Amino acid sequence: MSTMPASHGHSEACCNVPPVVSTGYKAKGSYEDIGGLKTYVTGPEDAAKGIVVIYDIFGFFDQTIQGADILSSSDEHQKYKVFIPDWFKGEPCPIEWYPPNTEEKQKNLGAFFGKFPPPSVAKQVPDIVKSLGEKYPSIKSWGILGFCWGGKVVSLVTSGDSNPFSIAAAAHPAMVEPKDASGIKVPFAMLASGEEPVDKVLQFEEELKVPKHVEIFKDQIHGWMAARADLSKDRVKEEYVRGYKTLLEFFGKNWS
Repeated sequence: MSTMPASHGHSEACCNVPPVVSTGYKAKGSYEDIGGLKTYVTGPEDAAKGIVVIYDIFGFFDQTIQGADILSSSDEHQKYKVFIPDWFKGEPCPIEWYPPNTEEKQKNLGAFFGKFPPPSVAKQVPDIVKSLGEKYPSIKSWGILGFCWGGKVVSLVTSGDSNPFSIAAAAHPAMVEPKDASGIKVPFAMLASGEEPVDKVLQFEEELKVPKHVEIFKDQIHGWMAARADLSKDRVKEEYVRGYKTLLEFFGKNWS
């Protein structure tokens, strides 16, 4: 794994992540209707940078909400407003379907992915960013972070012609395709778990021709920074925090 350095930014010692709550997390933000989608919004009103989070297939989970709050409040050098639109409109995938270790679960998951294929959501993202910008005109620059299924959405958006983002990241991404990487033209971070195909992750890294940080968290499961994070386990909590610190440091150094 390697990091391609950028020529600007601040010290890596950027972050002061608050104590992570294992269960019963109380969200710091609120929900608003933006662009026709229920959207979780968190962060300072005077932020000039906005981060769009593409959640995993399980939707609004405490671990994902807490992660958004961490991003919005933990970097003393940067102010980020963070947004999580509800692409599934209140009908996320039940987490009980994962892992897909029965024929019924596999069938249900296949139908869910068929209903919400990443390319169709990726096409909607630029319009949502436009709606966000109209409601929050103080935000002048946009970044994006996707988890699992959302990681594929990020790759598709940032390799497309209508990409509105200045920086991007994917955590434990699903459907890793190295060919997506060659079209990405903004700084990109990928934090993979030990369950993504290593060969695909390494090929993706090789194809990235932009400032990058690619790292495999070998002892973590697919989903450890979002809905499937078991934060009652010390090691998971430790790597959950390190994952968010890594993203904040990458954004801080590579997002001008």
